Amino acid sequence: MGYDVVYNFSKKNKMDYKNIIIVVAIIMFVILLIAFIIYKNKKAEIKRINEEKAEEIERIIADKEEEERIKKEEEEKLQKRFIPLNEEELDRVEKIYTSSETKRVFLTFDDGPTEQVTPFILNLLKEQDVKATFFVLGSRVEQNPELVKQEYEEGHFVANHGYSHVYSKIYSSTDAVLEEYNRTNDLIRDAVGVENYNSMIFRFPGGSTGGYYSRLKKQAIEKLKENGIGSVDWNALTKDAEGANTQEKILANFYDTIQDKSSVVLLMHDAADKILTYEALPEIITYFKENGFEFQTMYDVIGRK
Repeated sequence: MGYDVVYNFSKKNKMDYKNIIIVVAIIMFVILLIAFIIYKNKKAEIKRINEEKAEEIERIIADKEEEERIKKEEEEKLQKRFIPLNEEELDRVEKIYTSSETKRVFLTFDDGPTEQVTPFILNLLKEQDVKATFFVLGSRVEQNPELVKQEYEEGHFVANHGYSHVYSKIYSSTDAVLEEYNRTNDLIRDAVGVENYNSMIFRFPGGSTGGYYSRLKKQAIEKLKENGIGSVDWNALTKDAEGANTQEKILANFYDTIQDKSSVVLLMHDAADKILTYEALPEIITYFKENGFEFQTMYDVIGRK
């Protein structure tokens, strides 16, 4: 009997030991399986993260390349935008007053910019979503470069009205006309911050025809053309610089001079004493909008936007 007890006890211990080994083996297997799954998941996560990082780097590179491409295109566009006018463009400038396929109006302002009037006009144009052409004086560009920059950055055309507005000085020779243009053009270029800016369009103080200097002006027009510079007068005006000293008179002159025109080049001023022009401007803009006119600038005439 003693032997049987010992045998059975030994047998039982062996079975328990075997079971323990099996359990331990199962536990080890489970641990290894879990570790393997964790490892695989971690590896997959690292791979996913690396792929996402690679994609992000590719996106960054692609975005940078796209930015550089756009920047290069803009630089090339600016280079082409301000080169001297060619014969075809000069011809379009000369024909600005003739009928066009659509009714169009060019709001033009001379003798600015000034702190007293120009900011009000700019704010109104922005509110009305209307673009205009500003024929600036070089002497006033020196005083108010920030306003010239604002005109340019808000999409208006900054054209050239000479530096001094002193007839005896400007019209002393054709070279003097070109000199006033160039001096003002340099000032505009500095104000807008565009290295190759060229105003391309000149408005003769007092207009390009008639008067004491009529013959000199004709010669100057040709000299400007030789340098790729067009000149523009007007075919409608408010007479805000000719004695129209009330808003009613300004508007009366406006209505009198725009009749039966489908391409209107309207002369106005933004000099310091022309606040009445600003006050009359809402009605002028409303008239053109209600009568189906398209607001254009000199960019539209020469075909460079």
